[in-house]
Amino acid sequence: MSDDVFEDVLLGAQAGDEHAFAQLWRSLNPPVVRYLRTLAPSSAADLASETWVQVIRNLSKFSGGEPAFRAWVFTIARNKVLDAARHDRRRPQSSTDDTALDRVASSDDTAQLAMDNLSTDAALALIASLPRDQAEVIMLRVVAGLDATAVGAILGKSPGAVRVTAHRGLRRLQELVGRPPVALGPRSAGAQSWGAQSWGAQ
Repeated sequence: MSDDVFEDVLLGAQAGDEHAFAQLWRSLNPPVVRYLRTLAPSSAADLASETWVQVIRNLSKFSGGEPAFRAWVFTIARNKVLDAARHDRRRPQSSTDDTALDRVASSDDTAQLAMDNLSTDAALALIASLPRDQAEVIMLRVVAGLDATAVGAILGKSPGAVRVTAHRGLRRLQELVGRPPVALGPRSAGAQSWGAQSWGAQ
């Protein structure tokens, strides 16, 4: 969405407009889930829910454009993965109230997300087979559509190190599927049409 549209949607969501928040959720939840499925396959759905609950709680404090919002959401998602890794898997379940998320997600959204996942399973499996640092950089660059500077800020790496890591990962993926690597622009096409342009996902 354009900067002007995003600003209006963000202001609406911050004011409590459920339709506006749903627009944010629908635009970002599929890549968030794909990212989490690569890092934490067994708990991706739970971590995605926890991510969006924190987004809801802190949304009023956020300021910035759409790229900054994407980076903020993926930073929260990554922190959820790190938190989960630091705690015992048998810890008590959170009593977080997810009713706001329930109102956002309709059956149509769930069905579409399921279809999206079906078309990306092979690509996600390939990416997950890479070294973790390469897999994470590729997910944030290609799926999240973040630039090297934003990814570097999330991962604590320089933009140059992000580019090198992405290049190595994409070269390895090229070897695995025998196709040219994906070009990584500031907003990669993979972030917009992942199902149609993934590595052998169809």
